Amino acid sequence: MPLHDDEMNMRREKREAQRRKQQAEAKRLRITLILAAVVLALGIGLALVSRFRARTTQSFAVTLAILPVVVQVVIMLVNGNIGAGVAVAGAFSLVRFRSAPGTAREIGVLFLAMAIGLATGMGYVVLAALTFVIVSAVLLGLTACGFGRPNAQERVLKITIPEDLDYEGLFDDLLGQYTAAHELVKVKTTNMGTLYELEYRVILPGDTVPKAFLDALRCRNGNLNIVCGRETAKEAL
Repeated sequence: MPLHDDEMNMRREKREAQRRKQQAEAKRLRITLILAAVVLALGIGLALVSRFRARTTQSFAVTLAILPVVVQVVIMLVNGNIGAGVAVAGAFSLVRFRSAPGTAREIGVLFLAMAIGLATGMGYVVLAALTFVIVSAVLLGLTACGFGRPNAQERVLKITIPEDLDYEGLFDDLLGQYTAAHELVKVKTTNMGTLYELEYRVILPGDTVPKAFLDALRCRNGNLNIVCGRETAKEAL
């Protein structure tokens, strides 16, 4: 009988230990989800701050919003495990410096894939699934709503003029007539210093470049080169 009682006590203690372990894992999961929501909000706020009076690509803005929560999951998984931390740091550096340069979004998705793989490898399958669902939903939602997308009416206008023309205020009347806003951002010499190239950032009132605007500029600059188009996104890290 004493042997039977000891066996029952051991089973009871084992069930109690399993129950406490499940409660601890559930509590940790709840804390992780709460922290993920807070970190996502902070990431979106950081992306908005980075765009204040600055020009960034949509890919960079969206990646900046989701990257903090990916890093949070990785840190929580390797917390206290020095070996896992060193392995993760090495793997992340290989992704960044031993692969072909990619856009900010591609690098961010690679980090997300590594975080999910790390979580499943350590046995946190539910955490990996929730991380995938939450981050993917935020990524798709931010992309669909145009978060971080540049102004559709913004254009880069390059005008070539002879060196004997004074470019100060030369096109201000035309720019004021045909654009909603304009700014001279760069002046450089071309063709062995015989020409000037003026680069403006302009915001058009519509989605197309008016032909009358270009014709007026051509009359003013002596029918030299004029280029007006959207700026090519430089997203490679």
